Amino acid sequence: MIQRVVSIVLLCLLFAPQLQAQDELPFAVEPISTFDEPWALAFLPDGRMLVTEKKGNLRVVTQDGSQSRPIEGLPDVDYGGQGGLGDVILHPNYDENGVIYISYAEAGVGDTRGAAVVRAELDLGERGGQLMSSEVIWRQYPKVLDDGHYGHRLAFDNDGFLWITSGERQKFTPAQDMQSSMGKVLRLHEDGSIPSDNPFVNYIDEEPLVDGVGPYDEIWTLGHRNPLGIAFDDSGQLWVIEMGPAGGDELNRIVRGQNYGYPIVSNGDHYDGREMPDHGTRPEFTAPVISWTPVISPGDLMIYGGDLFNDWRGDAFAAGLSSQA
Repeated sequence: MIQRVVSIVLLCLLFAPQLQAQDELPFAVEPISTFDEPWALAFLPDGRMLVTEKKGNLRVVTQDGSQSRPIEGLPDVDYGGQGGLGDVILHPNYDENGVIYISYAEAGVGDTRGAAVVRAELDLGERGGQLMSSEVIWRQYPKVLDDGHYGHRLAFDNDGFLWITSGERQKFTPAQDMQSSMGKVLRLHEDGSIPSDNPFVNYIDEEPLVDGVGPYDEIWTLGHRNPLGIAFDDSGQLWVIEMGPAGGDELNRIVRGQNYGYPIVSNGDHYDGREMPDHGTRPEFTAPVISWTPVISPGDLMIYGGDLFNDWRGDAFAAGLSSQA
């Protein structure tokens, strides 16, 4: 319970530094530490936290704010623009195997880049630690130019499946392209292999492109823009929050095989002022449960399950970047 409460406070500290005056909040917020572009955190069983910094550092942080040296053995991170070190989560059986998962931006051929996920054993020491037996289990396909909209949030469900959000990298059309893993929500086994009951396994379009397996085999849903938050509620329902264009940030209820419409439809418009059809014009696409205009620029999502604030149980907390809230 304490860990869940601390995670709410840290969401505020990490993603919304300019908080309202303390007397306007129903609880006290006390900064405990400072970071260089922090992006994600995960609680270890002993109450300490793993915190990622976008430039490529992973640190162990105690609840009094003490920080370790950077963990050694991280992959090479392509830092720049919206890219860098991303999410960190624990394997469901971390107590037994010490395995964690980290997402990050990875350089490719020429000036291309894409998101990737590494699986590794975390060996902790008194002043830090190292990653061992590291293996890249997923890569965004294909790698492209530019450095935006990676997505790469991670989550495990109660059945042990690994979920990855994958942004469309500011390229628009890949979100609807079944030969690309961009602009999708993906479902994998914990070792990166593909579940045979994914909705688009054996999808027939063109010849498979990656190691004899089509990117479509990974896909659970498509038509997403820049999904930067992922969370399961108590019933096991998956929710994803994502940035819209000029307007139209979305909270989406994720349903197997559904197409959420981007960039064919959006409740926002292009940045250059060109209009986009709203979801209501194309009922074949799944509409968001909530959309925001003006935008809040969602950066993360959690659903509260603690005991301290009973009225908040089951409520979703969205960290806003441009809204700083």
